[in-house]
Amino acid sequence: MKIIGSKKEIQPYLEKAIGADGQNAFIAVLHSSILKKKVRFPVLEYAAAWLYDTLPVRQHLSITDQITGLKEIGSYILAGIMLQKMLAKQYDKAIAKAVEYIIAGNKWYVCDIIGERVMGYALLTKPEQTLPVLRRLAKHDDKWIVRSVGVAGHYAIKKGLSKEYVQELFELLLSVSNTTDFHTKKGIGWAAKTTAKFHPDIIAKYKNHIDTSAKQWFKTKVKTGLGRSEKYAHRYSS
Repeated sequence: MKIIGSKKEIQPYLEKAIGADGQNAFIAVLHSSILKKKVRFPVLEYAAAWLYDTLPVRQHLSITDQITGLKEIGSYILAGIMLQKMLAKQYDKAIAKAVEYIIAGNKWYVCDIIGERVMGYALLTKPEQTLPVLRRLAKHDDKWIVRSVGVAGHYAIKKGLSKEYVQELFELLLSVSNTTDFHTKKGIGWAAKTTAKFHPDIIAKYKNHIDTSAKQWFKTKVKTGLGRSEKYAHRYSS
């Protein structure tokens, strides 16, 4: 199957979908011409941004509802970027919809795709507003939502989240470091490893807590991150 690998290649399909007669027809064309094909993630992200800017605002959420209902991997890229763009003016609604789609998707890749693009982007760009939200999500009954806290943290730290907020985030990660769920451990451990890689001094500050309170899987992730920190630590030394 041919891979759609550029904005130029995907543009005719987007315009064909926009030209369809009615929203259901639009979704059908989008499904058959884009979501059923192999499209590179950055190109799907471009498509989502283009659709967000082109479609009427009143249709955005009903369209992301329908797109995620198709349960294609690309569905979550499109929905994730559309929700990301919504954060500026409808922050609470975007986060609530991200939670809804992650729970309904019930797969690790749904959590990671949306968790990075919505919660992660929110943490990076609106840390003071988002950290309290992540504290609440860390107590959620659904394992995927707890995992998304780690996914968000990994994304934001990697993209340059300010050190003061990384420290607050790491305290949150420590608060759930005793989890035994496999999928939750993957997400939380991912963020812990990334913290250690980019901010080993934060790990040093909490060493006693890690040694005495965290489970072995968390310690292992931190140790792995520290092993990769030397190359990067000088970039985040302030």
